[in-house]
Amino acid sequence: MILDAGFLISVDRGERAAQEFLTAALIHETALTTTHPVVAQVWRDGARQARLARFLQSVIVVAFDDGPEVGNLLARSGTSDVVDAHLVVVAVRRSEAILTGDVHDLESLTAALPDHHPRLLSWP
Repeated sequence: MILDAGFLISVDRGERAAQEFLTAALIHETALTTTHPVVAQVWRDGARQARLARFLQSVIVVAFDDGPEVGNLLARSGTSDVVDAHLVVVAVRRSEAILTGDVHDLESLTAALPDHHPRLLSWP
């Protein structure tokens, strides 16, 4: 499952819903993934974000190394959010769902995909 910024913010804040989700993911052996651009959206001060830093050590963080594909998706969708487009590209490549607080924004991107549309799960 690909995690968007909203979930990482919930982890950083120590929200109970995030902890319950993480417990369920562990029980069901659900692999958790995010992207470097998402981390950049939420990272402000590592000294004050110890909870988030620990969490990020336990997930796969995908590098932004597919600029042309992301750019093509932005062109097809008529949108401009590089971070969201990268999430969609990664989700398609990995065949994983996206956990997001921005379902509507991501729907615009997934609608522009020719084939596989990743499942979008709303957070919280």
